Amino acid sequence: MKRILGVDPGLKVTGYAVIEVEGSGSRGFKLVEAGCIQPKKDSDLPQRLDKIYFHLREVIQQHQPQVMVLEKLYAHHRHPATVSVLGHVRGVICLVSVHCQIKLAEYSVKRIRKSLLGQGGSGKQQTREVVARFFKIPVEKLTLDASDAIALGLGYCHMTRGLKGMSL
Repeated sequence: MKRILGVDPGLKVTGYAVIEVEGSGSRGFKLVEAGCIQPKKDSDLPQRLDKIYFHLREVIQQHQPQVMVLEKLYAHHRHPATVSVLGHVRGVICLVSVHCQIKLAEYSVKRIRKSLLGQGGSGKQQTREVVARFFKIPVEKLTLDASDAIALGLGYCHMTRGLKGMSL
C-alpha cells in the first residue's frame, strides 16, 4: 500500500488530495481525503503561507503519504505577478516536504492531464468530471482545486507505475 499526496498550489486556494494505492487497476485506488486550504482573504502573505504550511503538515502527519506530487509552476507572460506569488506558495510546500521527510515529485498540469485524459489541453472542468467519475463521487462535491490535486496523484501513479487497466 502506498499513499500519495497531490497538491495544487494557490495563494487563495490550495487544493490537496490523499490517494491510497494498492495493486493495479482502478479498484486499487481509494480517495482518502481531498479538500482545499483557504487562508482568510484579509490575511497578509506570511499569514497565508503559514496556514498552507501547517495545514499540509497536519495532512501529512495524519495520513503518512510516501510521496507529495506538486504542480509545476506555469508562467504566463500576461500575469507576471502570479508567478512570483505562486513561487512563494510552492516554496512553502517544498519546505513542508523537507521537514516531513517526504519525497517530492513535480509535474506540469499539461503532462498530468495528458496522462489521464489523453490531451494536455483539457480544462479544469473536464479534469474534475473525469476524476469524479473515476472515484464515483458527485461532481458538485469536488472543487476545481481539489480535483486538480486528485489528478496530480492519479497522474503520478499512472506515469510512475504504468498502471494498466486504470481506465478513466
